Amino acid sequence: MAKTTLAHLATPGATLELRVTPKASRNEIREEGGTLRVYVTTVPEDGKANAAVQKLLAKALGLPKSRLVLVRGATSRDKAFRIEA
Repeated sequence: MAKTTLAHLATPGATLELRVTPKASRNEIREEGGTLRVYVTTVPEDGKANAAVQKLLAKALGLPKSRLVLVRGATSRDKAFRIEA
């Protein structure tokens, strides 16, 4: 499968809505019908899955992970990350 590039979404101030699946078989990001689906192999405990999602998303966007801020969904599968300027 081709590497997912989300550079076109890397707009400062934008909020990315995504659906996360922890404990997946591989780390992957898919765009399905306008929805971002993020799959991470990490377990959802002590914020480990959130950190893995942030790292994977930052790499796909071509941004440092410090520019991504989790604004909603710390304990939910539905999350929102804001891109800081």
